[in-house]
Amino acid sequence: MGIDIQKHHVKKGVRTAPASEDPYLALLVKLYRFLARRTDSSFNKVILHRLFLSKTNRPPLSLSRIAKETASAPERDSKVIVTVGTVTDDVRLLVVPKLSIAALRFTAAARERILKAGGEALTLDQLALRSPKGANTILLRGKRTAREAVKHFGMGPHKHKKPFTLSKGRKFERGRGRRKSRGFKV
Repeated sequence: MGIDIQKHHVKKGVRTAPASEDPYLALLVKLYRFLARRTDSSFNKVILHRLFLSKTNRPPLSLSRIAKETASAPERDSKVIVTVGTVTDDVRLLVVPKLSIAALRFTAAARERILKAGGEALTLDQLALRSPKGANTILLRGKRTAREAVKHFGMGPHKHKKPFTLSKGRKFERGRGRRKSRGFKV
């Protein structure tokens, strides 16, 4: 095999380890690396890959979204809902169903509401003991494009993207002095 002259010193873009130095995350990676290698389950490979991702690629998932997405799932009570990210509370959801959720972390309010509804909030290592091959689980992930920053991406003329303007008032980005309809034309 020769050397690729065109892309000689170009790194691959795929992560093989998390960039974070969190020791608890490192232990989870060690656990799921073992499970991905020693089981024939693709579930463990997916979880391992998602543990490597950056924070923006591990978006949060609200209780209302979890309830909505799993509402039609058969025998939801006997299954564990898995997300590699944060589970957040949603005050718009009035009644939280009984759910078993495994996640990287839970906000305090979300954990409280899950437990109050008779459900359980599991960590990913507890999930590995309970279901090492990912049987009876529903794997979900949050919406990546829900971030405020995404609304501004691709800004340009005729793109209908959100401008980085201070306000939508008379004095802000209205083209005054450029055309008659906007105050005056120079």
